[in-house]
Amino acid sequence: MKKAIALALSLALSASLLAGCGGGGKHTDIPEVDLPAINEIKLGEDYQDITATVKVLTNRTDIVDTTYAGYAAQFHELYPNITVEYEAVSDYEEALNLRLPNGDWGDICFIPTSVSKSDMASYFSPLGDMNTLDGIYHFISDKSFNGVTYGIANGGNADGIAYNKAVFEKAGYTSDQDKLDADSSLKPLPTSVDGFLQALNDIKTKTDAIPLYTNFSDKWPMGAWDAYICVAATGDPDFHNYTMVHKANPFSDPGDGTGPYNVYRVLYEAVAQGLVEADPMSSDWEGSKGMINRGEIGCMVLGSWAVQQFKDAGPNPDDVAYMPFPITVTDSEGNRVTSAGGNYSYAINNKNSQDQQIASMVYLKWLLEESPIYKDEGCIAALKSEPLPDFLADFEGIELIPNAAAPEGEEDFFDKVNLQSEVGINNDDYPDCNIVEHALLKDKTLAEIMDEWNQKWSAAQEELEIEIKF
Repeated sequence: MKKAIALALSLALSASLLAGCGGGGKHTDIPEVDLPAINEIKLGEDYQDITATVKVLTNRTDIVDTTYAGYAAQFHELYPNITVEYEAVSDYEEALNLRLPNGDWGDICFIPTSVSKSDMASYFSPLGDMNTLDGIYHFISDKSFNGVTYGIANGGNADGIAYNKAVFEKAGYTSDQDKLDADSSLKPLPTSVDGFLQALNDIKTKTDAIPLYTNFSDKWPMGAWDAYICVAATGDPDFHNYTMVHKANPFSDPGDGTGPYNVYRVLYEAVAQGLVEADPMSSDWEGSKGMINRGEIGCMVLGSWAVQQFKDAGPNPDDVAYMPFPITVTDSEGNRVTSAGGNYSYAINNKNSQDQQIASMVYLKWLLEESPIYKDEGCIAALKSEPLPDFLADFEGIELIPNAAAPEGEEDFFDKVNLQSEVGINNDDYPDCNIVEHALLKDKTLAEIMDEWNQKWSAAQEELEIEIKF
């Protein structure tokens, strides 16, 4: 990476507004520093002379004093002059939206979803050249802008559904081929929306489990649904950053069981048909972990990061598994594909001193490449050289594809349309909650909701002068 170019980019954008953050604000006091690219650092050799205390902000309030404290201790053995401290943050998105503009948030954080790509250089240190890092780490394009990477994902997820194998088998469904061969009454796991809704109905009639648990009251789990509307629903890697930006009425029903409409149809119909918890307004995220482990819940629509937490939450870890989202799409060669995406991305505070930023980058590299975090949290490792986790066995033969990078010059087009339209895909206002509310009240059909989203999306495209190509 050409450090001078990255530094110039960071300084040039240092006064930009954090458009998506709650209070906005400018961040202008960025010190001039000369940083290495993260791929240039040799762990255990470089920067042994730096003395610093690195504060890391995290949303994992449940393991900050145990697992994460253990990581800090392991790293300290390699770098005895660098101390790592973790700060657990409740209501992470809201808290970071308030803290980022002031720069008073420590050294390493997860980039909030509300920070647009064009604003990242105002707050975060350049980590390296996007094309170089893309050969090393997964999901690099997610937090890169103008060829520079500002965040690297804390591992990643296949986009599917966490489920209890015992519950599904009692309802008549399994992924075990030997059982399918031996018992003609069993069916394979569903691969279509209609088939999945039928499976939920079978769980309701044949078991005592809640077929699908929404976790509606905690709001943030609802955002998981948005991750499935791109590659998993269309087979198109360009859908998120290009096709959807330039597409007329992207939320309309294409009539073939695919596309964003049919992702949201699963949610709407599950709620409308009474296939979810009796009172979504009082659902309980922490409690749901043990419930799915014990077979009291059939499934939950969340990224594969949740699997390990569900396995750890009760006496039946082997009953917890992960299936592909029930929309079948293929690539140009006819191979079934689905989506994979990054978790929150780590970023470094560019307000701090050069030594502080370098110490932070050293710890970040160790966390990404040498810590046991991916095994502990059960997710796809950041390093492309690492194998996929065992619990993705049901994805055998299905290619996992991340969203492709936006074309040059259009890196922030999706963010702009999404923000201007106020549809809020992947943002912390969770438009999916709107779907649940109307499905409960039965005062709007899904088609009516999607038509409203289309109108907002179209108005934003027109106002931003985005060309309609599809």
